[in-house]
This record gives sequence, structure tokens and C-alpha cells, in this order.
Amino acid sequence: MSAVGQKSSRQRTYWWTRLDEKQLLEVRLCELGLRLEETWLQQTVEQLHRELAGRGITVRPHCWLSEEWFAPDGIPGIGIPFYLAHPRLQRLERRHMLEVEGGNRSWCMRLLRHEAGHAIQSAFRLHRRKSFRETFGSVATKYPEHYRPNPKSRNFVLHLYLWYAQSHPAEDFAETFAVWLSHSPNQWRKRYAGWGALKKLEYIHATMQELAGTAAPVRSRRRVDTLPTLRKTLAEHYEAKQKHYASSFPTVYDRDLLRLFREPEPGKPRRGEAASSFLRRHRSEIRKMVSHWTGEPEYVLEQVFREMIGRSRELKLRAIGTERRLKLDFAILLTVRTTQYLYTANEWIPV
Repeated sequence: MSAVGQKSSRQRTYWWTRLDEKQLLEVRLCELGLRLEETWLQQTVEQLHRELAGRGITVRPHCWLSEEWFAPDGIPGIGIPFYLAHPRLQRLERRHMLEVEGGNRSWCMRLLRHEAGHAIQSAFRLHRRKSFRETFGSVATKYPEHYRPNPKSRNFVLHLYLWYAQSHPAEDFAETFAVWLSHSPNQWRKRYAGWGALKKLEYIHATMQELAGTAAPVRSRRRVDTLPTLRKTLAEHYEAKQKHYASSFPTVYDRDLLRLFREPEPGKPRRGEAASSFLRRHRSEIRKMVSHWTGEPEYVLEQVFREMIGRSRELKLRAIGTERRLKLDFAILLTVRTTQYLYTANEWIPV
């Protein structure tokens, strides 16, 4: 977290900060007593509003703390996950979910700009326009349970991880809007020259110029699933969240991971560091190493890396051996699997 975030979240002392982890997990979300306005997040919301004003957009999405990142359909507002509001909760999130989505100012702003895209779409009912559907597709399209993106496609912008724009027409619009909002026309035209995605950016540019200074027809300030209304405990929250994301980690890596790491032995003390923790700790270093070897951007490697970390946690694997050897062996494995993912039509071949 940024220094700004640390300072802001310490302005109040909360009773639950004195609890150990087991006790903390029994606290209900509604009992946390957090207010977005009293945290570093308020500054990011204000920055988002300034960016929108700078583009002549009259909508100022209202924001509130909830369970996850989301923008409700038909409401020009944004739910922000509660765990970002306090360092203790960020640590808890990292322990249970491996990472803290939006846990620094830069990452938080990328997510806010994406959700702002959804909010602007709702505020101006853009999805009702024929031109919108011709450019992005119908938002009525059912969301897939899982999607396997094509990293080689140039029809979509790159903003959040895992080629998220490819998951659904609504996400395609939100991602494209975020790129448009965060870069000047000269920047995105240069970056996406020759890409099919450039047509989408030009569409948003023209549409936002058309809407500049006009009042939006949808102005609801309603808030959905606000923190004070959520009665589940933190334990229940993470149990449901882990169950939801567990199915997204494919088993195709099992053979590779079991060669590199060790399974726990029943009835015996655990040895070594958790493999998922080991990989998270060396994530940046390994990505940079493999990117240098292969010439692939780090964001391309992240798709496979995230899946391997998640599957290592599910298998409860342990990192036994010298750190140098494990890092090198995993870097080789990541290189092989990423290359295969990109250039063999996503068919998995045993190695």
C-alpha cells in the first residue's frame, strides 16, 4: 500500500485490530465499521472524478465499500472491496486469496477507471445504441463461466490482466473506456496503430465528445450491498470466495507442479514453505527473467503464472530444495507452458 494509504487508514483505531486471525475471521462484515471517506480510497475516487471532469463528462460515479469490485447494472456507481480500507484486512486478503486486487494506488486507479466505464454506460444507456452493439456486441450476451482468451488477438485493448476485454462485450467497453480515459488520443492512437481495437477507441472518443457537458438520463445514487448490510463473517466471505475461484485453476499443470514441488505427507509435520507462497514471493523476479528469455511481455506470462500459483495452493504443495534451483526450474516450466499456450492453440502436451 502507498504511504498515503497507510496514513489515512490509521486515523481511526478499530476494535477488531486487536484480535488474532481466528477471532478476526468470526467478525461480520457489517461490524467492521469502515467508511470509505475515512480511508486513502477517497483520494482515488476524487482523482477519478477529476479525470472525468477533464474530459467533459458530467457523471461522477458515487462509490461505497462492499465485498468486491463491481458496478451494478443501471446504477452509475461503484462498489469497492472492503479489504482495501485497512492494512490488517489487506494482509488477511493476501493470506486467503494470494493477492490484494487494487492494493496500491496505481492498481486501484486502473480498476476504478474500468468500473467507471460500466457506470458511464449505465448513466447514458449507451448499450441501447445500435452503434454500441455494432462496435462491442450485445451486453445481453450471457457471461461465460470461464473464458480462455486469445493473447494474440489485436481486436481488444490491454488494460487489466488476463485480456479481460475478451470476456464479454460489457467488459470490452469498460476496458476500452479505461484506456481512453487514462491516455491522450496521441498515446492510444500510437499504441494501438494497426489494431482492430483502435476502431473501438475512436468510437468511444467520438461518443464522449458528443456527450461532453450533457446531463445523463440515469442519475440514481442507490448503493447495492453496502458494507453495513452484509452480515456474513469474514470466514464465510473467504470460504465462498475461494470456492468461487477454485474452479478457475485448471488441473493440466498438476503433473508439472508435482515434479517440482512436494505433496504434504499425512501425519507428518509440514516441511518447507508453501509453494504458492514461494511463487508469490518470487513472482516479479521470475516473470522478468522469463520475459527476458522469451521476449514475451510480462502480462502474457501472468495468465499461466496465476493459474499455477492457484493450483499449487489447492494441492497444498511445499517448496523443498534450494531457492536458486526451484526458481530456475519453475522459470523453465513457465517458459514451456506459456509458449505452448500461445502457439499451440491452447492444447496441452505433456512435457
